[in-house]
Amino acid sequence: MAIQEICAVRANEYLGSGLYRMVIKTEKIAASAACGQFVHLTCGEGNLLRRPISICDADSEAGTLTMLYEVKGDGTAWLAARRAGDKIDVLGPLGHGFDAAKLGARPVLLGGGIGVPPMLLTAKTCAKNSAAVTMIAGARTRDLVVLEPEFSDFDYTVCTDDGSYGVHGFVTDVLREKITGATGVAACGPKPMLKAIAAIAKEAGVPCQVSMEERMGCGIGACLVCACALSAKNGETRYGHVCKDGPVFDAEEVQW
Repeated sequence: MAIQEICAVRANEYLGSGLYRMVIKTEKIAASAACGQFVHLTCGEGNLLRRPISICDADSEAGTLTMLYEVKGDGTAWLAARRAGDKIDVLGPLGHGFDAAKLGARPVLLGGGIGVPPMLLTAKTCAKNSAAVTMIAGARTRDLVVLEPEFSDFDYTVCTDDGSYGVHGFVTDVLREKITGATGVAACGPKPMLKAIAAIAKEAGVPCQVSMEERMGCGIGACLVCACALSAKNGETRYGHVCKDGPVFDAEEVQW
């Protein structure tokens, strides 16, 4: 069940290139958060619609939640101006996240751009299940690579589109090399990336879970803003809500 809470900002660190890492104090949400879920933040008094931000990490003992976000408009600009001690209206955790148990003993996780942060809690959750985690992170350029130290405990590969850091290429290039022996694939990032990952996993016969991104209104399934076309069992098209039925779906369900 989602919890609405007024949370204190612990830290709001600028990482460069418009990216920020925010840590908030929220014992209740942190205790119930699962990998792949998100929170909905009120960003300023004049903004009626909340902003969805993926959960990067959750520490139930410390009662803290970590999020990474990119400044793209007035709402996230307001968020970037918050300082330690400021209060934020938070609703969460929301949505259905990754099923870590179904990813098996040798999961391959992939994140592209701002899709990298939610894979950190996913990797940690899989590791708690004694899984040997492979993580592949992609960014356009070196300045946009995030969380590299946090992923150092795993088999970690970073690639950049322009070759300025790590492997020159896309996460899908590395996936083709790493998928042999994988028991599951989980990914978050731009839709074209997810479509390509789903195709590679299907060809290899490996189950794949994808976290979809769509514009959201309410965040709880009451509006129709974040509809996503899915395949029903009878072959017809059905529509799910990314906020309520997702954001994570079985890749075989998604109509690309």
